[in-house]
Amino acid sequence: MAEVKGIAVGDEPSQLSSHDSHGKAALGRRDYAGAEAKTDPKEIRLVRKLDRRVMPILWFMYFWNYIDRGALAQARLNNLERDLGMSGENFNTAVSILTIGYVLMQIPSNMLLTRVRPGFYLASCALVWSLISACTGFVRSYQSLLACRFLLGFFEAPFYPGALYLLSIYYKRKEVASRMALLYSAQMAGLSFANLIAAGVFEGLDGVRGQAGWRWLLFLEGSASGLTAVAAFWFLPDSDHRTRWLTQEEHQLARERMARDQPVDAEEREGVWNALRLALRDPRAWVFCAIQNFHYAGLSFINFLPTVIQTMSFGNTVTLLLACPPYLCAGVATVLLGWSSGRFHERTIHITIGLSVAIIGFVTAASTLNTAGRYVACFIFPIGAYSVNSAIVGWIATTLSQSQEKKAVALAMTNVSAQIAQVYGAYLWPKTDGPRYVIGFSASAAFSLMSIFMCWLMRATLKRENRRLQQARGAGQGDINTYGY
Repeated sequence: MAEVKGIAVGDEPSQLSSHDSHGKAALGRRDYAGAEAKTDPKEIRLVRKLDRRVMPILWFMYFWNYIDRGALAQARLNNLERDLGMSGENFNTAVSILTIGYVLMQIPSNMLLTRVRPGFYLASCALVWSLISACTGFVRSYQSLLACRFLLGFFEAPFYPGALYLLSIYYKRKEVASRMALLYSAQMAGLSFANLIAAGVFEGLDGVRGQAGWRWLLFLEGSASGLTAVAAFWFLPDSDHRTRWLTQEEHQLARERMARDQPVDAEEREGVWNALRLALRDPRAWVFCAIQNFHYAGLSFINFLPTVIQTMSFGNTVTLLLACPPYLCAGVATVLLGWSSGRFHERTIHITIGLSVAIIGFVTAASTLNTAGRYVACFIFPIGAYSVNSAIVGWIATTLSQSQEKKAVALAMTNVSAQIAQVYGAYLWPKTDGPRYVIGFSASAAFSLMSIFMCWLMRATLKRENRRLQQARGAGQGDINTYGY
């Protein structure tokens, strides 16, 4: 019997016996891929308990994770470049070097995550990155800034793919997309409130005790992130029956429900190096890497939205405030699309709709310098581009899940591919292309279109794989667990 790392399917049949008949009775109606709805009251209570305990702390950790990571976009408006003697492409390099550290650590971290206590590990990494973020406020040179940004990326890298892995071992196929959407909404909230926080700090603390406002911003945000990391040691779940706030009965029920939701071709637990080899040899993993790379290349505006809004002749404070509403609307759209994708267990059409909206926004923004028209476009393209992320990562987690180790590696692989796009994406928005930024907006539209194409390629691949699995077992559609698309 397959073992699910974390809330694992036990090797001994006796481990499932107490709930086996009850679990069978609780099976809900299956959809086209064999996924079932929850009908067991005990299972429903368990999921609600997980939601109350896991989602809030992960949400706040990701909120501060993204605020710490994106602080340079606000600091730039408070004379960061002048204070550190930066010029030319220095700012773009400071943005990109974080991604290099981020990329280097992700796959090794997720490989390690399957062999350690995930809750303790993620909380420890959060504490370290918080200290680095706060210390960045002390830098006195461009070179010191680069060093801090590299280390920040290195220690922030474990969190997002690790959090996705943690959700995927506690939530079933029809549940995981909505939880990942809720987690991802923390990024939208972080992007929005980062501007509000920065506006307040720059207005109230700029020059206090002889320190620039951007330094105070880094001090305060790093400290708040550290407090959240300390709380995470108590709230994040661990694996192998080590989660203190789950009873033995809840542990067993969690194992059973995840075992019932495994793909029909799920395998036994395997070594992490073999999992890496299998992921690298799986063509579907590379298609997902392409989807994420193109998608994140389309999101390269993330560090430049305040700069784009500033081209509408607004001051620094007004620019920061006006950058908040687009991200808040994108957060709402993310949750709604993620819920719908999970509810209907459908990915491709949801992603196509979201990215098509983004393309309309990119084209509109590149086509006009009219203040009202361009600001409306600044709502449209974040709503479309950000809303699809949970549908994509949920699709990855439930498709490349033949073993928990392979799933962990695949989530990190695809996220590395996404972050690589942030490296070259930072150079699509040179100051010389302002105020229209045709290069950045046109490239974002093209990358979004390519991501849509790759999603439909993946859909065709999985439909063919499902037919093969059904024919091999003499089963009809929905009779066995196959792949959602």
